[in-house]
Amino acid sequence: MGEFWLENRVMLQRWRFRLRREPLTWLSTLSQPVLWLLLFGHLLARMAAGDVPGHNYLAFMSAGAMVMTVFNGAINGGVELLFDRETGFLQRLLAAPIQRLSIVTSRFVYIMAVTAVQNLLIILTAYGLGVRFSTGLGGIVAALGIGALYGAGVATLSIALAFAVRRHPEFFTITAFLSLPLLFLSTALAPLDLMPGWMQVLARSNPMTYAIEATRALVLNGWDTQLVFSMVGILLAFDAVALAVAARVLRRGLA
Repeated sequence: MGEFWLENRVMLQRWRFRLRREPLTWLSTLSQPVLWLLLFGHLLARMAAGDVPGHNYLAFMSAGAMVMTVFNGAINGGVELLFDRETGFLQRLLAAPIQRLSIVTSRFVYIMAVTAVQNLLIILTAYGLGVRFSTGLGGIVAALGIGALYGAGVATLSIALAFAVRRHPEFFTITAFLSLPLLFLSTALAPLDLMPGWMQVLARSNPMTYAIEATRALVLNGWDTQLVFSMVGILLAFDAVALAVAARVLRRGLA
């Protein structure tokens, strides 16, 4: 077990050093969700304020911005492993005396850490704009946990996709095709009861909706534990399905 943790720490250092060598990348990674909240939130703030729970669109949208940030980071998280496959570096790692699982888990932990930092920046930005978590500091911690729980499933599927496709253009085509529909078929930008009936049906089958609604309850409503726990249960089921799919793909990809 000690060797496994050491391997993960070394692999995490690799991702961190790569990010340090690309200052524009990490600057964009950290600032993009904040700009999204500032620009898009202010654009619709007056128009939509009366139609959303809490009558404060920035507060309403903050939860959507947090979960969308997790999604964007997690859905593209597997592409670096795909680049390793294309360059042949992954084969060198597979030939090294390390546990193959650490190649995947280190990338997974890195993705979760980066999205947590992004969400903290969103929370600080929202706080500067007057948005307050009804549940206080405990709610902020819970919201980060919900984001990690949702991101775990998405990142797992992204890593599996990196081993299922042959080249990165296919990866980006699939993720780009999925991202926009999943955003609009969730409650990130509008409440469920304002959607057409067919969109409501699809939004209820979208795990992103449950992550957003659980987070939004912490922002707007206080500790609605029954609601939060029921949605956490749905996210756990999503993670279990994602893990089952990924396990099957990774058995072939890391063979």
